[in-house]
Formats: sequence, structure tokens, C-alpha cells
Amino acid sequence: MDSIDKKILMLLQQDAKQNTKEIAEKVGLSVSPTFERIKKLEQKKYIKNYVALLDATKIGKSISVYCQVTLAVHSRELIDDFKQHILVLPEVTGCFHVSGNYDFLLKVAVNDMNEYQKFVIDKLSVIKGISNVQSSFVMEEIKNDFAYNL
Repeated sequence: MDSIDKKILMLLQQDAKQNTKEIAEKVGLSVSPTFERIKKLEQKKYIKNYVALLDATKIGKSISVYCQVTLAVHSRELIDDFKQHILVLPEVTGCFHVSGNYDFLLKVAVNDMNEYQKFVIDKLSVIKGISNVQSSFVMEEIKNDFAYNL
């Protein structure tokens, strides 16, 4: 990956709806080589996907919660079971296996406190092997970038 590829990736992170002609003009290439570079970046999985970033409050997901989950035992079976359960929960928008005082960090998006309570009682607490859940509610989102600086 050279500096032009990095510029292309930065431009796509800023606005993935730009067409190839617009990107080509900004990186100083013609359309055809720019198109080929983008295709190569996609094939090599530098670009995993193209998505639309939504305004959570406008779609009714006004509460963001970070849950620190601790498992009772650190066994392959419990870890794998936990991961499989989390993958199918639509409220969970991010799940990270971490080191430190807890085992997993979950990012959860819900409509209100009642929905969060229902999520914890009906979906999270029924997962085998969880010994502790600590919840932190986002009061204000200061920065939430998805772009990497290249």
C-alpha cells in the first residue's frame, strides 16, 4: 500500500458515496487506475464494507451503554458459548474480548431504560457462566470516530 492508496482510503472513510471520478481528481490520477486501486483494496480486505452511519437518537436508540462482563470461569467452552450468544443479540452493536478486570466489553444501543432492563434480565443474564455485569451509561458523546488516520 502506497501513499495514494492511503489517500484513497482516507477519502472513502470520510465519504464512501464519492464516485471514482471525484476520488481520482483528489488523488491526482485518472479514473481507471483509481478504480483499479479501489478494487484491489477491496480484494485485499483493506476495505471490509461500505456502511451508512446513522444518528442513533433519530432512529430511537437514544441510550448507549457499555457493559463490562466478567465470566465465572475462563474456559474455552464458556468463552465460545458467550460469543455465540452475543452474536445474535441485536441490541449489542459491539463486543470486545479484553484483558484487565473484566473479560468482555459490550456496546449496547436501546430505546430507553425499560428496554435495557429487559435486555439484561431476559437476554444477558440467561447466558451461562456470567458472574458479573457492570453497566456504564453514555451521558454525552464527545467523539465517536470510525475512521483511522493513515
